[in-house]
Amino acid sequence: MLSKETFEIEDTYFAPFFVKQKISIEKGDGVYVWDEEGRRYLDFTAGWGVTCIGHANPVITDALVDQGRKIIQNPNSGLTYSPARARLLSLLAGILPLHLTRVFFTNSGAETNDAAIKLARKVTGRPEIVSTYQSFHGRTISTASATGQAKNRDRYRPLMPNYRFVPYNDLDALESSLDESVAAVILEPIQGEGGIRIPSDDYLKGVSELCKKNGSLLIMDEIQTGFFRTGPAFITGSCGVNADFLTMAKGIAGGFPFGAFAMSEEVAEKLEIGDHGGTYCGNPLGCAVSYAVIKYLIDNNISKKVEEMGRLALNRMQQWESAYGDAVAEVRGKGLLIMIEFQNEEIATKIKDECLARGLLVTQTQGIGIRIFPALNIKKGELEEGLHIIEDAIGSVVNRSS
Repeated sequence: MLSKETFEIEDTYFAPFFVKQKISIEKGDGVYVWDEEGRRYLDFTAGWGVTCIGHANPVITDALVDQGRKIIQNPNSGLTYSPARARLLSLLAGILPLHLTRVFFTNSGAETNDAAIKLARKVTGRPEIVSTYQSFHGRTISTASATGQAKNRDRYRPLMPNYRFVPYNDLDALESSLDESVAAVILEPIQGEGGIRIPSDDYLKGVSELCKKNGSLLIMDEIQTGFFRTGPAFITGSCGVNADFLTMAKGIAGGFPFGAFAMSEEVAEKLEIGDHGGTYCGNPLGCAVSYAVIKYLIDNNISKKVEEMGRLALNRMQQWESAYGDAVAEVRGKGLLIMIEFQNEEIATKIKDECLARGLLVTQTQGIGIRIFPALNIKKGELEEGLHIIEDAIGSVVNRSS
């Protein structure tokens, strides 16, 4: 099947939720993918942040095959024990913040956040959830209602009630919003889809303290930042934040649909049999893949590698602010989660298209930016290749407009 036929079939039968790039990807290897005609592209999107150890990594395919030959789904699902699940729980216990001792597995980030919100209300007996403007927490009706972006929320009215919003990185605004009706605050330690918004050094700990003072729970959404994306396993564990829930997905299984939330023993003690569940809830196949991916990340010291590659990228990219000031407004990020904000959306779109024409896949974010989040095991030469393409694309757009 050639790309043209693939385009025709998908355009005819696939749900119309995306404006697609005219590119049909057939296979991948590491940070590279190939279309049906055999053209190679460098992938700086990691499948929206999930292929954290690259495409077609043998670590994942071996885990799929080995576990698939044993059992994929337990009889009675979560009502029976699973050695694959037990191995994953044990591994996670070594990288999660110490006080987050209980874990439940899900199928996606949105489902994970939805569960944490539901359980926070149950535990506290309170109805209100506080979120932040520009946040993104998922596409279920509950998590869309918790998302602080009108474009991702208002088209679905009537929304779920009992959500309120405050500016990100503003402790005074949060404190003013907290009262005895607030069950929880849901917060990304770095806003991802909202434009890689990095808070001040005291913000996250300040949020934690305000929640504790008000008797509200804190849900830390690390779906995009978790599993070494910014360097540490989780930002929550590296900055002294006392979260009650930590939600995870994306990098947890390297591209296999999987998610999880961790909670404190104090929260778990207030939950009862039947408060939550799910058909898959840590099926052996997903657990085996997740275990293999996380063990690879730990064994290969990906935390250190991400910090090194992140510094290399940011040092080079931040020079573009002065070299191409008519196009580049700001470069910001942490580890391998980076945003190039341009002067306007037209420039960002042109540069994204130029990157694709040069064989680089990037993600346009919030209209005016390009988000860079490649596989965490990317090699220095591969990273430099992609940065060179982006800089060439920026230069080309700037030269044409001058």
